Amino acid sequence: QVRLVESGGGLLHAGDSLRLSCAASEPTFSSAVMGWFRQPPGKEREFVAAHNWINNSTKYADSVKGRFTVSRDNAKNTLYLQMSSLKPGSSAVYYCAAGGSAITVLTTSRVGYRYWGQGTQVTVSS
Repeated sequence: QVRLVESGGGLLHAGDSLRLSCAASEPTFSSAVMGWFRQPPGKEREFVAAHNWINNSTKYADSVKGRFTVSRDNAKNTLYLQMSSLKPGSSAVYYCAAGGSAITVLTTSRVGYRYWGQGTQVTVSS
């Protein structure tokens, strides 16, 4: 069982930047694909970004393209999400997810991810 712990959330203003981190209890290279999802208040959990370390490829939701960057440091067993030009609509609980051996290609579906963190709250005020 892989344990994921997110950190870095907080209360920000529109236009601010923030970096989220996700520390894994096991080597992150054991999961080809890791990703970030978010759940705004009263809404479904949605895909934000994913990273595949095998070919160093990434995928983003249209709403965050050009503003968010996902990256991974396998030496530190950590996944990151660099967020810039934050908007009030970015407010949500952000979750880290790992596919384990279940997925080897980038996927936006929650179903593909085997392990989940508890989430970190990001609140952006106007």
